[in-house]
This record gives sequence, structure tokens and C-alpha cells, in this order.
Amino acid sequence: MPFVMSRSRKASKTSVRTDETSSTSDVRLSKVESRLQVIYDDKEVLVMTAPNEDELKEILLDLLEERPMNLKELHAHLSGIASEDKIRKALTELTEQQKVALMDDGKYVKLG
Repeated sequence: MPFVMSRSRKASKTSVRTDETSSTSDVRLSKVESRLQVIYDDKEVLVMTAPNEDELKEILLDLLEERPMNLKELHAHLSGIASEDKIRKALTELTEQQKVALMDDGKYVKLG
């Protein structure tokens, strides 16, 4: 299922990338974008396929390499890409596989 990322300044709730984002956000989003197939791309809109379960897990591991994050922070980075339920399910599976751990403060950290 494709999703749309708006590049305009007046972006919708589901937008993920704008032309005026910080370099940290650009790096984070480029990690996400590099894992997904681009269907359409122009100066205003980027349409990509939504990640499957394995791709979502890899994206989460990439994000957690930067720093520990809680579910709300991860969902904010993946808004429009994956629902909170899918993110929670992927985190649970990654925890069971001992690739991430849930810390006492509610943040997930990548192991290894």
C-alpha cells in the first residue's frame, strides 16, 4: 500500500519530509526512504510503498541506533508510514529476538 509524503511547508498530518528539515531529520528520513520503493517523486510529493513487517523492523533498528526512544517518539518519526500498533508489534518481536530492550524509563534501546 503506497503512502504519500508531502514536501510542502504546509504539510498534512501524514507528511514526513519537507524541504526545510534539519540535517538530523534528513539523515533519519533518508534511512527510512532508502528502505522503501519510490513510486512517484516530484518537487512537491513523494509516494513510496509502505514497509512490510521485516522492513519496519530494520527501520526501527536504524532509528534506535541514534539514541533510545519511546513508542511515542518512534511513532512521530514514522507518522504516515506505520501505525502505532504495527510499530508496537514490531518492537515486541524485536524484544523477543533480543535485538532491542525496553528500559525502565519506557524507552527502547538497540542491543549489540
